[in-house]
Amino acid sequence: MDISHIEHIGIAVKNIENSLPYYETVLGLKCYNIEEVADQKVKTAFFKVGQTKIELLEPTSEDSTIAKFIEKKGEGVHHIAFAVPDVANALMEVASKGVTLIDKTPRGGAEGLSIAFLHPKSTGSVLTELCQ
Repeated sequence: MDISHIEHIGIAVKNIENSLPYYETVLGLKCYNIEEVADQKVKTAFFKVGQTKIELLEPTSEDSTIAKFIEKKGEGVHHIAFAVPDVANALMEVASKGVTLIDKTPRGGAEGLSIAFLHPKSTGSVLTELCQ
């Protein structure tokens, strides 16, 4: 697989507005985009650190994946996302190597990216996202 860089690190938070001061005031980062991804029941906020982004993920519904994550594990690192030139091909490659896929085909994500997730049971307990 041809990974070019870490696209972003996803961090689950209960409330983006309450989390912004740490990233902006303490760390000195600038939030450049806040958007809702309705089909994933999540609101996102992005910060750039070099070529890598930090993505804050706030649940917009109690039955969202992020809400369930926070309920089970609390706020914190949710996933790591890698940039690849072709998510569909990357999915076929990892599946051929025995990795269990959460997404069998790419879907739309924040910032207009094509994304797919790999199951943490196959990735050393780290939820992994592929982005294009």
